[in-house]
Amino acid sequence: MTTTRREFIVAAASLCAALAASRNARADEKLSESDPAAKAVGYVAVAAKVDKARFPNYKAGQTCSNCSLFQGNPTDAWGGCTLFGTKQVAGGGWCSSYTNM
Repeated sequence: MTTTRREFIVAAASLCAALAASRNARADEKLSESDPAAKAVGYVAVAAKVDKARFPNYKAGQTCSNCSLFQGNPTDAWGGCTLFGTKQVAGGGWCSSYTNM
């Protein structure tokens, strides 16, 4: 069976569109506090729940949305984080990797 150039281009474009759609679907996954990567850095979805004895560097007002690793707008409820790949973190969350903007 021979494939024409036109058939190849249509098939390749369809494949690219399908891959992009699957990546966007995974980007909506929210990070759970029970995720091993989240536990490793003490991530909590609500910064007020930080264990201050375990993380004495935490200061009131520090949240994911004002961290330099946050990949959303400061007003977003959820956004990406360079630490967690395609999983989204709560804008009002916090972890021990917090860094000022």
